[in-house]
Amino acid sequence: MENILNQNRNFMKCPKLGEAMQHSDQSKGLAHPPHGHAVTGPLITLPPFDECPVLYPDLLDKRRSIRTFDKLKPMSAAQLAFVLYSAQGIQEYRGKDEAFTLRPVPSGGARHPFETYVAVKNVEGLKKGLYYYAPTANVQKKQVALSFVKPIDDYENFVTKMLAGQNWAANASAILFISCIPYRSEWRYAEHSHRVILIDLGHVGQNIMLSATGLGLGSCCMAAYDQEVCDEFLNLDGNNEYTVYAVAIGVPK
Repeated sequence: MENILNQNRNFMKCPKLGEAMQHSDQSKGLAHPPHGHAVTGPLITLPPFDECPVLYPDLLDKRRSIRTFDKLKPMSAAQLAFVLYSAQGIQEYRGKDEAFTLRPVPSGGARHPFETYVAVKNVEGLKKGLYYYAPTANVQKKQVALSFVKPIDDYENFVTKMLAGQNWAANASAILFISCIPYRSEWRYAEHSHRVILIDLGHVGQNIMLSATGLGLGSCCMAAYDQEVCDEFLNLDGNNEYTVYAVAIGVPK
């Protein structure tokens, strides 16, 4: 046990990143990985979102983890759009061959190694089911586009199974499942990528919660989930892409 604890503590410490970058795929001149999955089917463009009406100091006072949702009241599609954009929306491409993206959240080396899948239960204008957020679509207009992946049968029970028995989350209007594609960071930082990825993940969660709070919604970030069930349902291979986080969002009860 002590050896494992020390290993984990050392993992949190900052290594000499320059040494790792000397033998990264970026230093070898290999092409950067794509910034999002290719979507071949039709896209659903959500309504334009308004700016958050709450002042930032008020957000800090109001932000709390909410686990009790009104399962009868839907969140709007525009609210979902704002939350998704604040988490992973692409604002600008930078660098040779547009290798880097600028987004509302910071990311080490501007790598942004995450994807977002949305389990929708009660969002105005969207049918119940699983969606993929396509951040590379409609960048210039700051629009948010979703791709419908598949329906979710027996939603409450299945979502509870995905989230390791946390049945309260099934009452939320939507649940964001965040996956990681580690090679996006490994391309630049090689074996020292994963500590930075975990730091980046915290940035994403905080932006989601602050945005939800600003819209009068409740949210709760979850690090507990069934890895195999989530990866299989999201059609992830568990190695090149895998689930790392979940956030329930809805109207507070």
